[in-house]
Amino acid sequence: MAQAFENEERPRILVVDDEKFIRDILADFLGLEGYAVRTAQDGVAAMQELARSHYDLVISDLKMPRMGGIELLEEIPKINPNTLTVIMTGFGTVETAIDAMKRGAYDYVLKPFKMEEVIHIVQRGIDKQRLAAENMRLKEAVALYRVSEAIAASLSLEEVLATIGDAALDELNADLVATWLDDGKGGFFERQRLVREQLEGTPLGNIDPDAVAGQLAQDQNLVEQGASASRYFREQPSIPLVSVMAVPLKIKRHLFGWVLLASFSRSMRYDEGHRKLLSIISARAAAAIENARLYEDLRATFQQTIEGLAKAIDKMDRYTSGHSDRVAHWATVLAGRLGLTAEVIEVVRQSALMHDIGKIGCVLNLNKPGKLTEEEYEVFKKHPQYGKDILDPIRFLHPLVPGVHLHHERWDGKGYPLGLKGNEIPLIARIIAVADAYDAMTSNRAYRRALPRDVALGEISRCAGSQFDPEVAAAFVEGILEARKGTDDEGAR
Repeated sequence: MAQAFENEERPRILVVDDEKFIRDILADFLGLEGYAVRTAQDGVAAMQELARSHYDLVISDLKMPRMGGIELLEEIPKINPNTLTVIMTGFGTVETAIDAMKRGAYDYVLKPFKMEEVIHIVQRGIDKQRLAAENMRLKEAVALYRVSEAIAASLSLEEVLATIGDAALDELNADLVATWLDDGKGGFFERQRLVREQLEGTPLGNIDPDAVAGQLAQDQNLVEQGASASRYFREQPSIPLVSVMAVPLKIKRHLFGWVLLASFSRSMRYDEGHRKLLSIISARAAAAIENARLYEDLRATFQQTIEGLAKAIDKMDRYTSGHSDRVAHWATVLAGRLGLTAEVIEVVRQSALMHDIGKIGCVLNLNKPGKLTEEEYEVFKKHPQYGKDILDPIRFLHPLVPGVHLHHERWDGKGYPLGLKGNEIPLIARIIAVADAYDAMTSNRAYRRALPRDVALGEISRCAGSQFDPEVAAAFVEGILEARKGTDDEGAR
């Protein structure tokens, strides 16, 4: 009988009254109306029943032994905040019934009651519940679509994790969100932890990864309440834990992590519906996290490729050893001083590392004693185009092409390979041009010794407006002088 009731899909009603006759008559009539009904003799028995099963609506007498209707009204939201309560009372206590509504009761019934009035109130309450549930499902569907779109659109692991965390905090009212990923050594580590603003600074305990992984590996279902939820924490939270929910992150049945939510609010107890919603989000996230990890691996390979090619360039001649690294350093400093974003600064740095890659195609000794012949110089001038030709077939290197291809253009339009002028030259190329020239002047070459830094800075200033973008040149010179002054001041101290 109890099992059959648990599986009921009909609206569930709990009738609470110390008079058996009233309990039975209400149960009979409401049962005939198609509701699944249970009864309890007082508030204490009702609380026990509510702890065992979910109810959409409770009809409770006002005055009962052990626990009356007002006390029960105050306790019900702690178990299920979505359960509606209807208070039954006599004519002499109408004011008390109205007070109960102010405390959160949905409605009240006056004794002796007419069954059609009770049925009308119940039906209205159930309709309200149904509408609220439909609105919630619509909200969840919209949230799910939004979250799924955001996850699918990102190749950044940080953005994917942030989207999951925000969805858990906003849509599932989590107080704590923890995302764990495998560490590649058979274990797991906490990759992200987000806490609701009101609880920041509150010790919320340490999660036990073995307990969570063990449960998820068994049945992929972790929704627990109260004391039993505490077993998933090695160090217990400093405030009472109300509910815990976790879902796996899997790729081809391989568990590589999970998302765990914890609630410390009595009004938020996770159920199977919440778990299904989080499971759908996590299924989308699992694929996105895997893609993000692959993308990070690709970026690491990309960085190694750039550094390897830069070293290959510098190995062409002992005089150019370290040139690419130094130009990358000065270009990065200059880009930061110009206020560029971190993303653009990184492109500047990588472009500077690769700026001379085209010299691989120049079959001549670029650092021979004396000046290059006119013919040799014409060959040398082809290295920016060669650099572009080398990088063009490699799609992920495309952002570096403008800096590599155009770093020998001049502000006055007399540069090469295209003869661009002024702002026609991409800013990245203008930055590298200054950094490249400065390092060339301050480094030893086969045909001359390195120039003093003050002389090199003077040349940068003198050529501002002709060879170099005047604003970029000024920013570079000011930056070097300020850095030197800071060093001098530090040495004086």
